[in-house]
Amino acid sequence: MKKTKDTIDRIKKSNCETDKTFFQAVEEVVDSLQPVLDSNPMYERHAIMERLTTPDRQFKFKVVWMDDKQNIQVNTGYRIQFNNALGPYKGGLRFHPSVNAGILKFLAFEQIFKNSLTGLPIGGAKGGSDFDPKGKSDFEIMKFCSAYMTELHKYIGPRIDVPAGDIGVGGREIGYLFGEYKKITSTYEGVLTGKPFMFGGSLMRPEATGYGCVYFTDEMLKYAGKKGFEGRVCTVSGAGNVAIHTIEKLYALGAKPVTCSDSRGTIYDSRGIDLELLKDLKLNKRVSLEKYCEKNSDAVYVKVEDYPKDGHYAWTIKCDCAFPSATQNELTEVDAKNLIKNGCISVSEGANMPSTPEAITLLQKNDILFAPAKAANAGGVAVSEFEMSQNAAMAKWSYEIVDERLEKTMRSICKRVHLTAEEYGVAGNYMHGANIAGFKRVADAMIAEGV
Repeated sequence: MKKTKDTIDRIKKSNCETDKTFFQAVEEVVDSLQPVLDSNPMYERHAIMERLTTPDRQFKFKVVWMDDKQNIQVNTGYRIQFNNALGPYKGGLRFHPSVNAGILKFLAFEQIFKNSLTGLPIGGAKGGSDFDPKGKSDFEIMKFCSAYMTELHKYIGPRIDVPAGDIGVGGREIGYLFGEYKKITSTYEGVLTGKPFMFGGSLMRPEATGYGCVYFTDEMLKYAGKKGFEGRVCTVSGAGNVAIHTIEKLYALGAKPVTCSDSRGTIYDSRGIDLELLKDLKLNKRVSLEKYCEKNSDAVYVKVEDYPKDGHYAWTIKCDCAFPSATQNELTEVDAKNLIKNGCISVSEGANMPSTPEAITLLQKNDILFAPAKAANAGGVAVSEFEMSQNAAMAKWSYEIVDERLEKTMRSICKRVHLTAEEYGVAGNYMHGANIAGFKRVADAMIAEGV
């Protein structure tokens, strides 16, 4: 559509042309929203798309710290506060060598819609650094986190911006960041989520994204008139918190997850992934999945260099449901063809935008249920908001209460997305439904608040 192209062209003119992942996310959203934008001139009159695709503010700062050998190291830190129409900025911190302003901008933009879909009072943001925690001692990570928070603390607060964890930032890193924030500000407040339980963290935060993705998919299967997970074979990529707890919840609902992967290769265990071994390797020892086969000789380990061209080994395995849970653009058109050939009925994004546009188009054309990240992996931010609520009330919720509220939230998101897709004539298209439902809540708030 000409109007869609004009909208995207205007957005590109006001943004850096190198922000490729950001433009990919924007184009996906704009394509979904065209029926809404066409039917309601109010959104164009208030320049909602231009405002929604422009961050409120972006911070870039130098982080200087000293390693164990007394060498001075320099990294770059970021925080992008994108939109707070619905509540305080909320989004994770990512510590990884690939981090740059463009990637964080895409993640923060996606976070606006994800947070909106939860129905909770939180806006969208993202941050992090090109610091790599791999191979660093606990002391080095502590020194870096202290240096990072020395600058970050100027921009955050429990009613301003509440960061959480992401890739490379778990309970250990959040603990160090929170400790430094307290030293600098002399305040004990819920300024970070994902904290260790003993000082304000919520139970179930590590499990939340993976569990939530499975709850969402279970509900999506029911809406499609298909049985749940009992007896289904599932493939999962990744071996971090999201993948591990996706596997855990799949087992709890009767499925058999048979794959997982890391940056070096993929495990295929036809009997079902050994969850306890996986947790030991990745959460305790933090070693390569290659070690998995030392204790499970019947399992197959395939190195990255032996993957199919432009594809991922995990998606060559015959399965009912697939869960890409590693990183962006990991599931390609080649992978989509393999999933279709092998009889897959659903693909649910545990990672942020792990499927390429070409893969999504192919999956949808072949009537495979597709759950986009902004809906399917919203469980993490939902439990983060639960932590904010507990901190504000100086309260602690039990594991059962958190799990019950998480399940209710994810099934509610699925229902909202399903009904929105039906309302706008794209029944069964969860990507369009999620984009429209997330957009409308934020856009209406922006209009109500004025310029």
